[in-house]
Amino acid sequence: MKSGPVVLARVIIMNGCGRLGLGVRCVMTTSLVRMTRSATLLRALLAAGTVCAAWTALSGAQQHPLREALTFHASFDGGADATYAAGDPSLYWAPSFKERQKAAKGLPPGGEVRRVVGGGRYGDALHVTTRKSPIVFFQGAQNMPYRTANWSGTVSFWLSVDPEGELEPGFCDPVQITPRAWNDAAFFVEFEKRPEAIPFRLGVYADFNVWNPTKREFAEIPAGERPLITVDSPPFGRGRWTHVLFTFDRFNTGKPDGEVRLYLNGQPSGSLGPRQQTLTWDPGETTIALGLGYIGLLDELSIFNRVLTDAEIRLLHALESGVSGLIRE
Repeated sequence: MKSGPVVLARVIIMNGCGRLGLGVRCVMTTSLVRMTRSATLLRALLAAGTVCAAWTALSGAQQHPLREALTFHASFDGGADATYAAGDPSLYWAPSFKERQKAAKGLPPGGEVRRVVGGGRYGDALHVTTRKSPIVFFQGAQNMPYRTANWSGTVSFWLSVDPEGELEPGFCDPVQITPRAWNDAAFFVEFEKRPEAIPFRLGVYADFNVWNPTKREFAEIPAGERPLITVDSPPFGRGRWTHVLFTFDRFNTGKPDGEVRLYLNGQPSGSLGPRQQTLTWDPGETTIALGLGYIGLLDELSIFNRVLTDAEIRLLHALESGVSGLIRE
């Protein structure tokens, strides 16, 4: 083995059965890992099992790649504004999406959307209490870093919702990112509550005239042509937090090579593409809207300026103190 700085870290690996602190009885092992490179250490941790407390054993230098890629993080701990933001950190509210030019800073005064102290996946959380609530959103400019060519990134957040008991019939979008509309240059996740099922979907819509050039009615478009990833039996439920993450790669290339991947609780849950993904944005008009028609909790909204690897996604899901631990001095 080549000489170099030696990394010594005593790490706790949880063998197979979920995170600590969730009431799950697990078999724990302790290992002494001696490596010369932090990347090798990370690979060893992932190979040994589900990483639980391992991240806290790693140095700041080993967390550096994720921290450098982070452009936005809203933990909702101690306030509604973002904890870290490349752009405007303020949370805004408006009566509706169409009236967002009338937006004011902060949460709606009527209490339809509020912070729940200690109710989050980590610390506090945002709670949307009624379907017909005002819109709340962050500004997209720089927070969701847009590129006109070869654009890639990752969006991550946690949801706690009982779809059967809390959601009302129809569609709701816990997160929607667009300068225009849900079907025109947009990213969103949605539940559709129907009598027979409540599927969860990721929608990634290019410019309307790109994905639907003949302007067909949505019902006329075959399911395989719709820019959606559908999970028929998603892992949501009362008292349970679910990690939602999606990556997008090779957007705005002008070629049919754009790809999207959805992960739930750190595991691959569907993909879309390759297909042409041309999204024409005015960053100043783009909003990161939260809780559209949704009733439930949301926490730890984070955006990264590149596609995270599968290993990084598993680590992100397993962070002991959430993304806030990446940016804490």
